[in-house]
Order: sequence, then C-alpha cells, then structure tokens
Amino acid sequence: MNIRFLIVVVFALGLAAIANAQMPENIEPFKTPFGEFNFKKPVFPDVTVNIKDYGAKEGGTIKNTEAINRAITELAAKGGGKVIVPAGKWLTGPIVLLSNINLHLQEDAELVFSQEFTDYLPAVLTNWEGSEVYSYSPFIYAFEQENIAITGKGVLNGQGKPWWEQRNTEGFWKSNALLKEMNENEVPLNERRFGSLERFLPPVFFGPLYCKNILLEGVTFRYGAFWTINPSFCENLMVRGVYVLTNGEYGDCPNGDGINPNSCKNVLIEYNTLDTGDDCITIKSGRNKDGRRIAMPCKNILIRHNKGLQGHGGIVIGSEMSGGVENVYAHNCRFNGTDRVIRIKTARGRGGYVRNCWFKNISADTIEREAIRINMMYTGGDRLPAQEVTSGTPVIENIHYENVSCDFAKRNVVQIIGIPEMPVKNVSLKNIRLGGNLGVEVVDAQDISFENLSVSNKTGSFAKISFSSNISMENVEVLKTEPGKTPFVFNTVSGANLKNVKHNLSRELVKITGESENIKIDDNISKEQIREIE
Repeated sequence: MNIRFLIVVVFALGLAAIANAQMPENIEPFKTPFGEFNFKKPVFPDVTVNIKDYGAKEGGTIKNTEAINRAITELAAKGGGKVIVPAGKWLTGPIVLLSNINLHLQEDAELVFSQEFTDYLPAVLTNWEGSEVYSYSPFIYAFEQENIAITGKGVLNGQGKPWWEQRNTEGFWKSNALLKEMNENEVPLNERRFGSLERFLPPVFFGPLYCKNILLEGVTFRYGAFWTINPSFCENLMVRGVYVLTNGEYGDCPNGDGINPNSCKNVLIEYNTLDTGDDCITIKSGRNKDGRRIAMPCKNILIRHNKGLQGHGGIVIGSEMSGGVENVYAHNCRFNGTDRVIRIKTARGRGGYVRNCWFKNISADTIEREAIRINMMYTGGDRLPAQEVTSGTPVIENIHYENVSCDFAKRNVVQIIGIPEMPVKNVSLKNIRLGGNLGVEVVDAQDISFENLSVSNKTGSFAKISFSSNISMENVEVLKTEPGKTPFVFNTVSGANLKNVKHNLSRELVKITGESENIKIDDNISKEQIREIE
C-alpha cells in the first residue's frame, strides 16, 4: 500500500475519533506503555449546603469571601459534602478548600474574584514558576487536603487585568529576578517573603499544594492573574471537561497557561478545551535547585481527548523540569492555531530529566512555529563546546511520536536540539505527516529514528543533521522542497542510515566532494542525494 495513503487514512480515523469524542460520566481505564490506570473520582458525603445560607449576597458587588469559606469550614468539620454556588454572580476573594469538600457551581453561577490585591493576603506557602515562596494566595487554594473538587457548569472569573497591569511594572521584574536568585542561592524558605507591590508575583488561579484525590470537572476558568490550573506536589489529580479561556474579548493574560501540573503523580487530563494566551497543557517539576532539592518528579501523566484553540504550545514539557518528568502518555488530541504541537524544553542549569514519553494520534492545523520540537537550549545562545556534566545538566531520552500530523508549520516540521555534553537520546517518529516552511533539523542527538515519514517543506533542505550519531530514516517521502536544494545535508554525522527514501523533486543534485567513513549510505540511496559539509 502507498505509504502516504496509509498515513492519511490513519490520521483521518484519528481526527474522526477526536471530533466525535464525548466525555463519559465515569472515567474509562487508561492503558499506557507503562501500565493501566483506573482513576476513581473522590466520593463525598451526601450532605449539601448553599452559600446563601451563610450570608452570601448575589450581584457581584458585595464580597462573599467570609460566607463561602465559612460554609466550607463548617461542612468540613462535620465530615464534608457539597457546597453549592447557585445561579447568579458572586464576588469573592480567595477560597480555601478543605478535605471532603466539593465546591459545586450550578449552571449560570459565576464566581467573580476580587481585583483588590490585599484580599489575597496574608501570604501563603505557594509555588511560583517552580520556586517555593510565601506570596499572594492563589484564587483557590488548598494545603495538605484530601478529596477536594470543583464541579458543575458554572464559571470562575478571575477578571485579572489589574494583576496583568502590575506585571508590566519594574516591581514585578525585580521580584521575578529576586526569587530566581533566592532559588539559586538556596535561601531558606522562611526568608522568601513576597506579597506586596515591591515584591510582586501574580498568583495562580487554582493552586493546591501537597493534596490527594482532586477533581476538576465541567467548570469554566476565565482570565486569571497568571497560570490557571497549577497543582504542585499532588497525587491523583483529575481534570475533566474543563474550559480554560485566558485570551479573548476581555484581553490576553500574560503567561495565561491552561493546565500545569507541577511535581504531581498520577494525573489525568481529558476532554478539556484550552483557549489560552500561553501553553495549553504543560508538565513541570520545579526550577533548578528547588526542583532538584525537593526531587519530586511529575510522573504518570495521562492526556487524552483535549482540544487546544490557541496557545504557545499544545502539549509541553518544561522548561521547569528539574525534579524530573517521566511516564507521559498523550493520545487523540487536536490543536488549532498554537505555536507548536508538541514541545519539550529545558536548558543548562535545570538538571533533572524527561524520559519515557509517548505521543500518539495528535493533530494540528496551521502552527506558528515548529510542529514537533525538543530543545535543550531553551534560554538561547549559540552552540557551545561540551561543558562539564553536573547536577545542573538536563537529560532527555526515550521519547516516542506516532501518528502525528500538522497541516503547516511556519518554521521546522521537526527540530531536535541537544547539547554537546548530553545529546537527546532515543527518539522515534513513526507514521508522521507534516507540512511546513522548513524541514527536519537534528543537532546533538543520538539514536534517532524516522519511519514512515511524509514531509512537505517549502524552503531549504528536507533534513539537516549535525553533531549526531545513529540516525535512521526508513520509508521517507519528501513531497516538496525548494528547487535546487539538496534534500539531505549531513555535518559531522556518525552512523546515518537511510532506507527506502524517495522524493519527487526536480533539481540538480549536488555531489559529495569526498568520501566519509562516518556516513553509512544504504544501497537504495545514491551518494548524489547526500551532501556532507566539511
């Protein structure tokens, strides 16, 4: 069967599955290459209270912070149950969830969060971009609680513009730099005190710490101050059927990420819609020394049936991944208009690792940058000679892509960039169909395999591979490239192995000027199709 036809059929079936997917009431088992997971929703006592019974006033002008938190506190003291937010607009400051509480927003209910910064004081222990700190409370907070939920068909409206405006001031940038410096210098946590205009860090929307058995289901999050759903050091987290909007008519939330589990274990992210001003779904595990000191990896992260309408990345890992990320399995997701489809990012100084990740049946339309990107030089700069391997040297290995499509990427269709002292290792790409402006680029990598790859790039060479080893391409179809350009460019490559590579290009071939023992050319490919740059 024609390879291209087979790939197109596979993707058509995959897209149909995504388009027709409906969230079931119960959570279906999730089979992965690293085991089967059966998530169970937290169960709550059959007791219900209404925030109106605790003095809450509808209308969006009277703050109901005390009434809502008193309802939660008193019900939790009796063993827990459901706290009802009825239809209407309810103004509030930060909400603190306690064990065995389900905060349930009925249809047409809207929790509107206060725009007064002082309402989010006193400062609480939180995690800000992977660093521990005492700062403004998240809009919804929990610490060391079990069995907590936010459910229903209502809206949580962060109305975050004042936070965004303050983020553009010198106070924010100095505070951001100061926290990073405290992290690097291992300043004791009790000395990391923020929560003022001079030490300003905008809070996340939903930010529980050290909690277990968490369910978010059905609700809408709109326009927070910063990242939206950002649990840290939590276990058994389920995010289902949630809509996150951070970039729309109200404005564009800076760093308005959607779902960002940080150093969490056993996470299910399914049937969500992300319409964000930054990354849609991002897996993290702490920044630099804080991440390595706490050493809690983000582990067993399961992602399926999600849609991204806009954002910097569809599924992203990093760049804060110093505690390690392992066992990630994502399938049947669709992204439209994001900057990238699947992205892994880190840099020297992070340390930690990303390993054992599978991405299957992922599709996208027009992408603003690279479709698939692994980048170990996220902070920028030119390629340097190999550095000493230390605790700050990151590792990326065992990453697998299968049945991934993108109509058009405005930069590279695939870009894999390692660092000389720690190349990206063991990456497989199988049944891949990508269109884009630029082709495949691989730098400082080893054991990279492409199988059943169909690529159409407008300019430059189909593949540029340098400072790498054991590169394999089998059943590759180059559909289009810039006339007169050589499709394969190799620079300092060891063990390149090409099989069954074909193209329909019309151009003058550039001949190899010299023999090289470092390049293995299969009999099926002519030397005239490969150029080595000295």
